[in-house]
Amino acid sequence: MSVRKLKPITPGQRFRVVNGFDAITADKPEKSLLAPLKKSGGRNSQGKMTVRHRGGGHKRRYRIIDFKRDKQDVAAEVKSIQYDPNRTAFIALLQYKDGEKRYVVAQNGLQVGQKVSSGVKAAPEIGNALPLSEIPLGTIISCIELRPGQGAVMARSAGTFAQLMAKDGKFVTVKLPSGETRMVLANCLATIGAVSNSDHQLLVSGKAGRSRWLGRRPRTRPVAMNPVDHPMGGGEGRASGGHPRSKNGIPAKGFRTRSKTKDTTRYIIERRKK
Repeated sequence: MSVRKLKPITPGQRFRVVNGFDAITADKPEKSLLAPLKKSGGRNSQGKMTVRHRGGGHKRRYRIIDFKRDKQDVAAEVKSIQYDPNRTAFIALLQYKDGEKRYVVAQNGLQVGQKVSSGVKAAPEIGNALPLSEIPLGTIISCIELRPGQGAVMARSAGTFAQLMAKDGKFVTVKLPSGETRMVLANCLATIGAVSNSDHQLLVSGKAGRSRWLGRRPRTRPVAMNPVDHPMGGGEGRASGGHPRSKNGIPAKGFRTRSKTKDTTRYIIERRKK
């Protein structure tokens, strides 16, 4: 894992920091695991804009990722580590003994030629997926299920990891990347190791155009708007704009938006840090 600072031969390269991609071992994706990816531009099925600042961007194809790791007790060999334009983490191409190929989210330290497996019998080694009940306490884990068989939903982005803190009956206690400590069913799967590409947070795009390549459109500062357009708009000269809040009037900076009647609150031992 490394980053590179470019020698600036254009203004856009002056502060740019790029990924070294030294973990990547293949240029071309596996054709059988590609799917088309249609852009919505932030519009819903009625054509109404529900998310602002989306649109344009380079054309992508979706890599079908195996988040369920349901091919259990069958060894697979890591054929390559690849870049995925749809996520911050790198992905690994696995080939099972029967010839089937699957993509999984790559963990830090996963090497080409390494053997990985999933299931109760798998060893607690990097890249293996096990039920939480079979993982030793204190282990660094990622790609965690919230419900058995659902597929990984937590700790999937670049450099993230959780830690297994305790076991109690049919539940285990997990400390999540957000700082939240919560109980998860012990028969949920998790993968050993932290997610790859931990240097992602060090990257600097260098110019506004790179945001456009990623499909992000310009954002107008709310303080620069009129009162009709935003709660923080209006005022003479450089007015502060009032209390920070969203376009819908929901306060920012510390306001809790989680429903007080949400059923799963009983599984949360400690809320995430503000």
